[in-house]
Amino acid sequence: MRVPGGLRVGVAALTITVLGLALAACGSEPRRDADEPSGNFPVDVSVASFPSRQRLADTSDLRLKVENTGKKTVPALAVTIYTGDTKAAGSFNMRSEQEGLADPNRPIWILEEDFPRVLTPETPLTEVGKAPSAGAETAQTDTYDFGPVRPGESVDAVWRLTPVKAGTYTVHYEIAAGLYGKAKAVTADGGKVEGEFVVTVSDKPPKTHVTDSGKVETVN
Repeated sequence: MRVPGGLRVGVAALTITVLGLALAACGSEPRRDADEPSGNFPVDVSVASFPSRQRLADTSDLRLKVENTGKKTVPALAVTIYTGDTKAAGSFNMRSEQEGLADPNRPIWILEEDFPRVLTPETPLTEVGKAPSAGAETAQTDTYDFGPVRPGESVDAVWRLTPVKAGTYTVHYEIAAGLYGKAKAVTADGGKVEGEFVVTVSDKPPKTHVTDSGKVETVN
């Protein structure tokens, strides 16, 4: 079917207009990091704990308490956790170098559902399970976003973990003041806010004995 010349021009003009609108729409979409301020935000890790000796299937808590020691609100307190020398898909996985694996990520610890949780002054350490869930995991599966933190306030977060693979591992943590790299968390002297735990997970059952009173005790 022949298309009149004028109609061809009209179709072409319409196509160009549609493409232009589409490109304009793409260009007008705001960048996700547009609202993140640039700068340094002093923070202090006042508590960093994770048992250095653990046993398979025994649950332990990793706790980080981070305080905003500066004069500005931290835009988004972000905690990145990874196990081993390189980051894997998940904070408590390690990347296997074995060839032919469909999924090279291997779990070392399993994170309990609804964790991390954030401790409040009303929540004693013995009742961590009753603390509110942070709902903090981001699209980056090893980073947890705890939102804005005002000057003088802190986030006291707990990850409840169960080891599933014996061995000695290094668990690293890094603190940021935002999710896009513009807002940086710093120590009092301007350094990076980071740390690590070296943990040995044993596959041996605990040693027990019975006392003279008939009580069973576990020997670490």
